[in-house]
Amino acid sequence: MKKLISLILAIVMAFSCCIIAFATEDIDYTINNPYSTVDFENWDQYKADLHCHTTASDGDVDMDVMIEEHYAQDYDVLALTDHGIVSRGWTQVNTRNYFKIVSAVKEGRKQVVTPLTEERYNEIINGVGRNGRGMVEVPLGNEQNPTSLNNAHVNSWFADYGDGLLGGTSNYEEVVRNVESAGGLTVINHPGEYTGAKEESCQADAYDEDDLWYGYVIDKFTNILTNYESCIGIDINSKKDGRTKYDRKLWDILLQKVVPTGRNVFAIATTDAHQLDKVGCAWTDLCMPENNAANIRTCLQNGAFFAVSRYIKNAEELAQFSLETGVDWGTEFEQEDRDGTIPAPKATNVIVDEKNDTITLSVDNALTVHWIADGQVIAVGNTIDLDDYSDKIGSYVRAEAFGEGGVLYTQAFTLNYDGAPETEKAIFFDFGNIITKIKYMLIDMGTSGPIGKFVYEYLTKQVTE
Repeated sequence: MKKLISLILAIVMAFSCCIIAFATEDIDYTINNPYSTVDFENWDQYKADLHCHTTASDGDVDMDVMIEEHYAQDYDVLALTDHGIVSRGWTQVNTRNYFKIVSAVKEGRKQVVTPLTEERYNEIINGVGRNGRGMVEVPLGNEQNPTSLNNAHVNSWFADYGDGLLGGTSNYEEVVRNVESAGGLTVINHPGEYTGAKEESCQADAYDEDDLWYGYVIDKFTNILTNYESCIGIDINSKKDGRTKYDRKLWDILLQKVVPTGRNVFAIATTDAHQLDKVGCAWTDLCMPENNAANIRTCLQNGAFFAVSRYIKNAEELAQFSLETGVDWGTEFEQEDRDGTIPAPKATNVIVDEKNDTITLSVDNALTVHWIADGQVIAVGNTIDLDDYSDKIGSYVRAEAFGEGGVLYTQAFTLNYDGAPETEKAIFFDFGNIITKIKYMLIDMGTSGPIGKFVYEYLTKQVTE
């Protein structure tokens, strides 16, 4: 049966290509390759978790244990991004009294945060027990959203901003602007959790641009990504993908809106681990000549990385992969393997041939590679000839590689050519600005007023003594 399905699929694809050949034309594409600076023969790819939590905020795992688990699972790069807590390093404890109160109320115990010893820190960064392959910290990680009124979450790195900032990013733009001013980078975390998209029963309803609310949040993200170069993009697959299952659709919508302005929108995948069982569910492969903080930053700014996950909760995406591979993958894909027995897809090369308008993705551990333009799968195979699909291509194409070990997402290859989509000019007002003003007014009243100040000081005393 599987062979029959594969044969039928091959015939359909061949027939489709014949039809396309009559409907398309040669176009002189300029292909902007995010991997153009990568030396795939001599550089390495470093497994990174750019977002996780410890007991310093709302994580269930102590700081040293979370670091050790990532090290045991062969991560090369780790960012501790506790809510409203700027990471000062793996040997330093940084906490805030309001999280001590939360810990006491939520867990019925005092907050405990244990850093690494200097000795163990030196062993980890020097790769002891891992043949010298050390694990490096992304400096000054922080998820900027404690007590956020509308639950907007933004990750920041490389900027000493937001430490102890109550309210965080009720207005996304506020924190993105301030982190940029402080010299850092940001990314919009798991948007589907707070846009409400994760609650939709099918992809068609999620991020429907005709819906007033979805239209607003799409315009909000478009505005941020267009105006703040330091905001590199969005998280498209984190934790076990339950809340991000439709965020690949959002990514494609944002690419269509932002790329014509001259910017790309990059995508990361993270564990967002609060518990140990989430470590290993997703990561971002950073292509770098050497593993250090400076190269990590450059890599993130250039988009020279791949997002990888062992989970897919989007039924429509799995139906497409089932069609391509001839295997029924069901409606939820979960690869619980943690020791690497079933490896995830791994890119080994990207070749862009502008003379022939082709892009080739070489990848190990993949059963299929498909190419997406304007949110639709337009081609299947390691190589795409853009001229064969000119009637289906707008301002970008991107690839996804799927195998038994998970899914790999390339960054988008943006395109310039005569007749390319133009920038849509629109006036946008962010109502988050109003929410932010109300938020700070309430916080000031609650913490500086006599009653609020007394309650806060009393609770703080109870959990710190």
